[in-house]
Amino acid sequence: MTDSGRLRSAASPEIRRMLLERRDPPRPAWKSELDRITHVDLAHVVMLAERRIIGARTASTLLAAITELRERDHEPLETRPAPRGLYLAYESHLIDTLGDETGGVLQTGRSRNDLGVTCLQLALREPYRRLSEELGELGRVLLERAHEHREVLMPAYTHFQAAVPVTYGHYLLGLAQTFERDARALAQAGEGLDRCPLGAGSIGGTTVPIDPARTAELLGFGEPVRNSVDAIATRDTALRMLSAAVVLGVTLDRAALDLLMWSSAEFGLVSIPDGLVGSSSMMPQKRNAFVLEHVQGKSAAALGGLTAAASAMRGTPFTNSIAVGTEAMTHVMPALDATVDAVKILRLAYDGARPVPRAMAVRATEGLTHATATAEWLVRQGVPFRRAHHQVGEAALAVVEGRAGSLGAALDAHGHAPAGESAGLRPQAVWRAAEFGGGPGPASFRRCHEPLTLRWEDHRTRLAKETARWHDADERLRDAVALVHRGTGNTAPAAGPEPEEDFHEEH
Repeated sequence: MTDSGRLRSAASPEIRRMLLERRDPPRPAWKSELDRITHVDLAHVVMLAERRIIGARTASTLLAAITELRERDHEPLETRPAPRGLYLAYESHLIDTLGDETGGVLQTGRSRNDLGVTCLQLALREPYRRLSEELGELGRVLLERAHEHREVLMPAYTHFQAAVPVTYGHYLLGLAQTFERDARALAQAGEGLDRCPLGAGSIGGTTVPIDPARTAELLGFGEPVRNSVDAIATRDTALRMLSAAVVLGVTLDRAALDLLMWSSAEFGLVSIPDGLVGSSSMMPQKRNAFVLEHVQGKSAAALGGLTAAASAMRGTPFTNSIAVGTEAMTHVMPALDATVDAVKILRLAYDGARPVPRAMAVRATEGLTHATATAEWLVRQGVPFRRAHHQVGEAALAVVEGRAGSLGAALDAHGHAPAGESAGLRPQAVWRAAEFGGGPGPASFRRCHEPLTLRWEDHRTRLAKETARWHDADERLRDAVALVHRGTGNTAPAAGPEPEEDFHEEH
């Protein structure tokens, strides 16, 4: 039902998909894990062949078998027992299918330890990309809305009380500035995703003359990890991403709370469209901005994830550890996914929300938000600030008690101000004059908005380059696999092992 009586339209399609509709069961997690394992294996086998550590025919046969498994969505492993874990069940399948001399070479120069952390690095790319992308969209919306509403007077609040006159655009620009720092912090954390741990073995490297730089290249990493202990013992990139998400989550929560308050009837400063609110199953008059409560809840997930992950890591030796590499990491993906959702919902909310200029102006005026500027006007007349503060405070009390109609009138009665209230001391004029200290004045707004727009553009450009590099690496890996096949004439997996030949072609 789209028409509830009070609400004339249904929730927006994105909100329905994220929060309201039934979701199909996800693809089994073990298949996604095998996607990453086999992706790494393709690169590893290519490298082993290029280094002539294994023969070209063996490599081609193994690559074809792995490719077939991927194309069949790992169907042959769906019923296979895994008494010693997923990887060994998968490796046993290859051995049973291809024979020990072919299937048994896959783990040459490698351990499940360096394979596991490499797969984690690959897995982290997707939530990192999605979170970075959603942050970029949030920044774009905030900048656009800030510019659109840069002259809409509103009161800034401190301690939940009207404080000074600003504009709604100035407020949104402040959010855009803060979220841009969160985007940079996430990008800095994401720098760890550029290092490939493959080749570190169990923790001491390997005596097999592998080429870690080549596998790093084929998998889209910038470089291999230079120290095997560092490669295996640490999961700090995941922690740093969670840390960035925690700080981001704090601002998400606070920004959601502002919209929740300002859109209530008690404030009435902002309107939120029907597509972003809900009704009540019992109370027909209700119009609930429930999506913002989802922002508050989802933005807390990273804090819980970081606390759980860091707690699991403490008290463990600086080496391979199940507590670090397995148990701690179970908290990472759900926390990052929830943060992505929180950013997206907040972006939809601020994109759809509209200020109510009249209500904002009335509250700015009735809240006497121009009192500070009035005291500063007295300072320019030679009155010491503390004395001016006291005089304007007395004038404010007179207005509140109904003894004067305005601050100017109250001050004029004591000879402190020109007759009537100076036009330059009204809230609409005050925000325009606040050109100093990053205030909402037009020139000050431009000094913030223009470079901030460029920084957000840089953020989106950087992300596009990173994801393009990962895509390009996938293409290089496909080409490298094809080259191995062409070197032997193989195009499909063989029934068993074949005589090995040296791989002569250059990569």
